[in-house]
Amino acid sequence: MTSAWAMRTAQIDDEGTPVLLTFAGHVFEPLPSGALWWAAEQALLVADLHLEKLSSYARRGSLLPPYDTGLTLRRLEVDIERTGAAEVIALGDSFHRDEGTTTLLDADRLQLASLMGRARWTWISGNHDPAPHALGGACVPGLERAGLTLTHEPKRVDALPSPLRGRAGGGGPSRATAPPPPSIPPLKGEGGGGLIAGHLHPAAHIAMNGRSVRRPCFVHDGRVMVLPAYGAATGTLNILSPAFVGLLHWPTLEVAMIGRGRVYPVSPKRLVRGYDAW
Repeated sequence: MTSAWAMRTAQIDDEGTPVLLTFAGHVFEPLPSGALWWAAEQALLVADLHLEKLSSYARRGSLLPPYDTGLTLRRLEVDIERTGAAEVIALGDSFHRDEGTTTLLDADRLQLASLMGRARWTWISGNHDPAPHALGGACVPGLERAGLTLTHEPKRVDALPSPLRGRAGGGGPSRATAPPPPSIPPLKGEGGGGLIAGHLHPAAHIAMNGRSVRRPCFVHDGRVMVLPAYGAATGTLNILSPAFVGLLHWPTLEVAMIGRGRVYPVSPKRLVRGYDAW
């Protein structure tokens, strides 16, 4: 079985037509790494790097090799080189804990400094790393850009009737029921346009030809977009899980799933429930 890391770092399939997402009047390219390329702004958007996650676990006694930070930074270096990004916008939870900024290995600290020397850098605060730090770049709670709101946690509407409620895991995958009624409006971003966030680590679980597969994904409804977690040591949450209830407008849902060296559009009709790997 191909690992999630191998899928994200496989050689890009240049023969395939890149998937483009039209969102709130803007065009984005979702990358197989989990980054979102905004060519019009020359900006690379990444969510949930969770740098120093495994070192945080190691300090608490877990016997895990603390090398995830280096892997994530190498992935980011490839994306910056490939796109020629002039700016990197990290959408929160860039560090697994605030103190992660002080526990970087020397090699990782130098690598991060090198990357930050190639592009402007904006760190949006997350629930794991709310405090500003002194690594460089701009530390902000959120960002407005070209009519879009960039933030960490996607904003939810109040509880709405939805067939997506219920237990997300257990019992294997089962076909999702009918989508919510079209009368439920999509959520508007605070800036009057769209809202792009991370936090939820979305994954699509699909069933086809008697088989099922689960991969990190980009998901949006034209007003709210949630990016997959970018970090090497991050888990995923099925977009049919209760955490997504009331957030996305099903009739306009668009899903782009990360495959081997490519991103693939996925019909919401093929989504199924399944276990969550957080």
